Amino acid sequence: MTDLDDLVDEWNLRPDGDAIRTPDTTVLPVRTSGAPALLKIGGSAHAHLVLRRWNGDGAARLLRADPHRRAVLLERLHPQSLDGLDDTAACEAVAHLYRRLHVAAMPQLSSLTDLLGDWAGEFATLPRSAPIPHRLVEQATTLCRDLSTQPADHVLHGNLHYGNVLAADRDPWLAISPDPVNGDPAYEIAPMLWHRWDELTGNPRFGVQRRFYALIDTAGIDEDRARAWVIVRVVREAARSLHNNTALTRLVTLAKAVQD
Repeated sequence: MTDLDDLVDEWNLRPDGDAIRTPDTTVLPVRTSGAPALLKIGGSAHAHLVLRRWNGDGAARLLRADPHRRAVLLERLHPQSLDGLDDTAACEAVAHLYRRLHVAAMPQLSSLTDLLGDWAGEFATLPRSAPIPHRLVEQATTLCRDLSTQPADHVLHGNLHYGNVLAADRDPWLAISPDPVNGDPAYEIAPMLWHRWDELTGNPRFGVQRRFYALIDTAGIDEDRARAWVIVRVVREAARSLHNNTALTRLVTLAKAVQD
């Protein structure tokens, strides 16, 4: 038997649909005492900690967890995500979730302050011939040092974008699939800018800025810190995409747009 089968038996669950498998996770719709739920195996090792901390406030509610098997039982939300909403309205919805999810830091989580040193080291190893403007790499390296002085005093979702926010009965929108870390709330902005990029092809500069200001104005996040984090995260993504010209063009365009 697999862990999935074992947990269905141990937790007295009834399968209620086909399992959905990705390279990192397996998700099975189930019923528990008649209520719809989701059994998930895989993903972040610390997701259960923040889901328990949030207790359903802004995120899917955790019903049960087995950390050793990276298994969580969650309330089942609707399949509709923010991908179906106008991007500005979606950004405002996510910004409201920031306010609920960014609770006080948890000692069990990694800190962005510690990670920034590693990222600066990664940037320093990029050759000048890398297909990323060297000025942008140098800027991101400097920003890593500057941002490391910011307190890592909030829990961050870590990967909050349109597809990771689903509709619910008890709340209009709730977050799923956290990849949590302690840090500065301004870190969260970038995924909302680079996802759904195809919608920005007509005027990417205007579209990026529209999303950027919808997020920071609604959430009350400092503009300069948000811009700095976007640049750092863009360069980190670009460093992972050196052989993907389409992704590199998109990321460099994004970095320029937030600075115009």
